[in-house]
Parts: sequence; structure tokens; C-alpha cells
Amino acid sequence: MKNRITAAAPWLMAGLIAVLCALLSWTPLAARFDNAVHDWFERIHPAGVRSPAAVIAAIDDRTLMETGGDRALRRTLTRLLDSLAAAPPAVLAIDVTLADPGLPEEDAALAAAMARIPNLALAAEMLPDGTGWQPPIPAFAAHAAAISHVHAMAGPFDDVNRRIPLERVSARKRLWALSLDSFRLYASAQEIVSSPADVSVGSHVFHSRWDEGRPFRIRFRLPGDMETVSVRDLLSGAADPAKLKGRVVFVGVTSLSAIRDRLFTPVALDRPMAGVEIHAQAFETLAAGTAPGGTLLIASPLWTILLTLLFSTLMAAAFVFLQGRLSIAAGVAIALAAQFTPYLFFRQGWILPAFAPASASALSFIACGAWRFVIVRRQLATAESAKSRYQQAFHFVAHEMRTPLTAIQGSSELITRYNLPEDKRKQIGQMINAESKRLARMITTFLDVERLNAGQMEMATAAMDAGDLIDTCIARASGLADSKAIRIDWPGADDLTIQADRELLEYAVYNLLTNAIKYSPRESTVRISARRDGAGVRISVADQGIGMSKDEVKRLFQKFYRTERAEKSGIQGTGIGLSIVKEIVTLHGGSITVESAPEQGSTFTVTLPA
Repeated sequence: MKNRITAAAPWLMAGLIAVLCALLSWTPLAARFDNAVHDWFERIHPAGVRSPAAVIAAIDDRTLMETGGDRALRRTLTRLLDSLAAAPPAVLAIDVTLADPGLPEEDAALAAAMARIPNLALAAEMLPDGTGWQPPIPAFAAHAAAISHVHAMAGPFDDVNRRIPLERVSARKRLWALSLDSFRLYASAQEIVSSPADVSVGSHVFHSRWDEGRPFRIRFRLPGDMETVSVRDLLSGAADPAKLKGRVVFVGVTSLSAIRDRLFTPVALDRPMAGVEIHAQAFETLAAGTAPGGTLLIASPLWTILLTLLFSTLMAAAFVFLQGRLSIAAGVAIALAAQFTPYLFFRQGWILPAFAPASASALSFIACGAWRFVIVRRQLATAESAKSRYQQAFHFVAHEMRTPLTAIQGSSELITRYNLPEDKRKQIGQMINAESKRLARMITTFLDVERLNAGQMEMATAAMDAGDLIDTCIARASGLADSKAIRIDWPGADDLTIQADRELLEYAVYNLLTNAIKYSPRESTVRISARRDGAGVRISVADQGIGMSKDEVKRLFQKFYRTERAEKSGIQGTGIGLSIVKEIVTLHGGSITVESAPEQGSTFTVTLPA
């Protein structure tokens, strides 16, 4: 189960990250990120220079200086319109608010000049409190083919103007944008038709939702790419007004000293753009339509969700199915593809939110990389554990097998060196056979413990009599006890049945018994008992040996640990036997406890299920 969860981890992480990033894509943070990304796209891949229909007649600083400044603005407009009347443009859009009456003679002259210009579009601004419009005075409005608003649309979440509202409504009066009215006049369309989702001018349909404020995304050209002619040059003859015939001319103030509507745009973040240029660029976007450099469409949110899931899934697959540096390289390639995809959409005229796929691929790369690191560390830890176990196996072999090997070696030397009687030779041969079998059982026991710990085998449990098992262990340990004149006190036990692996449990009890004999003084007593304890069986081995402190008892079952008294006693050992005893008891579902005090002996108690 654990392995299945580990294997599924990268897929689960990638899925959760994709869902989280998709949800975060609707937050202000994501919107700011997307704005920054697409502003950069605008700068590195602007709409480009073509033969534009629009041209800007700029009332710049030189024009104001030589024509009398702001106070003479209406006289300047009159002179400009008179110069254009002989070869009138297709559309003349004036981005100058003419809502207040001026000098009667100046207003009359300007009205007369307007009467000679076909397709004239005049500007109107909404009142500051939004309760109405400031339209041109009636004398001017009478000659206008369209009265249009000149508002831009900043944001969202910043002051950069990327869009214009195609429609504004105040006091139940609707005005279309100056650029849209100019396009209608240029296309010779009778009216603008709107629906909740789009705006139509003749056969041209522009997606712009009413419930979002009729936004329209401008496809900007770099500053200076729009054709611009100074009004001063048109009036002085330096520029030929006849060259504007048939064009769409946007007239507005670009002078730094007089302009009020200089706005930030994606391609002019450090140098605000004049409002008249923004309207001219909006007209160019409308005129280009779906052609390159034309209308930018917002991709469906479904695209964002699908691409986010795709890149997260690919990232998980890269780390699951590839190894080493190849998985890292594939992950980097996927992350770069996620960053580059919004640009490909942009080149095709679509705005794809970049936050969700970019952040999902990056976070999935980090998460899957961390997962791979954990897996590698776990594999390394497993390898180190296996190495440690085999080292312990070597120490165990050296420690536990020394006694039977010594007995076999000594007995074989006796048979070889001396001419022994037949009965003695037979006795020694039987002893060699018994010790060889004990050595084989010891190897089998140790290997079984290792395989059980590694989960490679199951215990061969069977019902057995606990007393019979203890009798066998006492018989095997009697020789060691006799060499030290130690008496083994075993009162016996009747009808104590346990469910266990006999080979393993016999090793555990024999180890406890021989340890008690080794660490007990000569001519002492080792007591072993077995009794029923509730639903279990308790087997205890008590000695009169050197004993241990409480701190030593806490560390007693650690591999290779030996107490200070055991080291000073001169008795050989490696500290492995008791750790194996504990593993065997634990594998049987039992427990082992120790009661001991320095110089007062120790009592080991094994509790096993009945």
C-alpha cells in the first residue's frame, strides 16, 4: 500500500498543483502577472508598420508656440479645416473638447469650416460625477456626423491603458468610442449594431461584452510608428494637406505643456502616450480586424485549464518514466514550453493567461524533483541498511559460531593426534556431528531472521509445548554450565502450549540461558521458569551475575552494545545476540523485559501469546 501511494505521489501532486494554479488564475496577483507578460509581448512583437489608413494631425509644442497657444486653439482648428476642405479626408476626428462657448466670431468661423468637412466626428466627455455628457456646443454639433466619447480604460489592477470602452452610457444617453465612430464613417456603415456579446459595423464583428463595459483590446504599435504630421507644417505649407485626402485624420493635442490625457500603455510604460494617438491606434486595430496586427481575442478559460493540466501531467510523467539527468532536462523543456505557449497564442491573435500554466509547470517541476530526491534518498537508506545488516551478519557469524567451530576443531585434532579407544572415538564423532548440526541450525536461524526482517519469508509457526522447548535448550547448555559448576534450576512446566517457530524461539531461549551462565559466577544458580500469565506464557531466566544499571538496561537490545561491566569481565561477546532475541520475540507478537541491578543479577522475561 505504501509503495502504491509513493508511486502515485507525483501524479497526485501535479493534479493538485494544476487545480490550485487554475483557481489562482482569477486572483489580482495572477491578473498583474498576466498583464506584465502580455505587455512584454506587445513590446517585443508590436503590431508593426504598414500603410495605415489613419494619420495624426498633431497640435504639438511648435504649433502652439506659433499659433497663439491654447487661447487661439479654435482659430488654429479653423485654419486647419479650411486647409483640408479643398481635398477633404475620408474622416476627420477631432479629439478636442469643444463644450464651452468661445468668442462668437471664432465659434462662427469654426462652425463654417466644419460645414465644409464631410464625415466629421467630434469629441464629448462625461461629467466628473458621471451624471451626463459635455457635448460640443450646438453650433458645432450641427455639422458632426458623429459625437463620440474619448475615454480610455485603464487596468485592471494598474494604470496602464490596454483597452478602450467601445460604449459609454450616462443619463440614458449612449455614445460610441471616437475610434469606433470613425471606423463606421470610414466603412460607410449606416449604424453600429450591438448585442450583449459583440458590436457590429457593417460586416465587421468585434467581440466586446456589454456586462464587462464593452472593452476592446488595442493592438499597439510602438511610439512613432503611427504616421504623424504637425498642424504647424500643414498650416505653413511645409506639409501638403492634399496628401491627407481619403485618409482618416485624428486631430488632437500632443504638446507636453498643454496635454491633459497623456496615458501609459503597454508599449510606452516609461513615456505616456497622447490620448489622440491611443484613439488612432484603436482605429487601426479595428480596421485590421482579424488580420495580423488586428484584434486580440481573449482565449476561453477552458484553454487555460486544459493547458495547466497538460503541463502538470507531462511534468509528472517526465519524473516517473525518465531517470537522472534526462528527467531534469525533460522537466526544464516542459517548463520552458509552458512559458512559451502564451507567446504562440499571442502571435496568432489570442491572449492566453500565462499565470496558471507557467506557475503550474514550475511548481510541478519543484514538487516532482523533491519527490525524486526523496525516492533516491530512500533507496540510498535501504542500501545502507542492507549493507549494515550484512556487516552485522559477519559479526554474528564470527561471534556465535566460534564455540561450535572450536569444539569441532579440538575434537578433530584429538582424533587425528591420539590413538583413542573405539568408544572414545565414537563419542567424539557424535559430538562433532552434534556441533556441526548446531552450527547449521545457527546459520539457518540467522538467515531466517534476516529474511523475516526483510519481509522475504513467513514464520513456520506451529503449536508446541513450552516445557519441551526449554528442556532442549537446557540440554544444549548443560556442558557450559558444568564447566563453571553452575546449577540450572528448572522445576518444569505442564501443559503450556504456545504457537511459535521452534527453530527461532529455541535460539532465543538458548541465547538467554547461555548469557545467564556466561555472566554468572562459578558455583551459582541460574533459574528458568515458565508459567501461564492471562492469555500468554511467561518464560523467565534469572541469574546471579554482574547485573546492570537502569541506563544500561535501556540500551541493552541495541546491536553491538555491551555494558561496561561486561567489557571489564573479559567475557567475549559482540552485543548482537540480545538484539536478535528481541527481533525474534517481536516477530512472534511478544515482548521482552529485563529486571536488573549492579551485582544483584538479572532476570529476562519473555511474554508470548498462548
